[in-house]
Amino acid sequence: MVDLPGNNNFENKNKNEPVPADQPENPTTGEAMPSKAHSTPVSSSPEAAGGETTGESTTVHDMLSTDTTMNFSQEFAAQIASIDSNVTAEEQESIAALPSGSALMVVRRGPNAGARFLLDADLTSIGRHPDADIFLDDVTVSRRHAEFLRNGTSFTVKDLGSLNGTYFDGERIETAALTDGAEVQVGKFRLTFYASRLDLARAASE
Repeated sequence: MVDLPGNNNFENKNKNEPVPADQPENPTTGEAMPSKAHSTPVSSSPEAAGGETTGESTTVHDMLSTDTTMNFSQEFAAQIASIDSNVTAEEQESIAALPSGSALMVVRRGPNAGARFLLDADLTSIGRHPDADIFLDDVTVSRRHAEFLRNGTSFTVKDLGSLNGTYFDGERIETAALTDGAEVQVGKFRLTFYASRLDLARAASE
């Protein structure tokens, strides 16, 4: 639960306020005079002010917010599932959290199936070389196999003259623009490309 610092400050402020002195007596009657410190506070409740309660509207607002979030999550899950039915809930969260100008590659087939690689640089190398940004340790992969290149919010894949070639949606290519849900094959590895949802939404509105 998140603590509300405002409540603590309010309590501390009350504790620091001086305690009211004893009530003075009426010099004529000897009875205690009413003190301002003990005056009845004005109720801030809507009922006391003659207004309508806001409890119901607040509840409806909360329900609408919950429904909106739920509908968005369900719509997003359905959208991702239409691209790739193998997407896990954890992968959905990773895809949804992608900032603008980034993308995600998920290994669907290969020795390290399920591995995720973030594309957030202008150049991301992929190959069997230990220094590769995306290291794929298999003899079917060349040491310097391919590159992912970023131009603004768009990504392309470029083969670097690899022995077994780089495939985009089943076709061998030298270079290709990546689209959301596209499959890139490097050796025996098959990776799916997921673009940032922010970039897709911006592109759709233009």
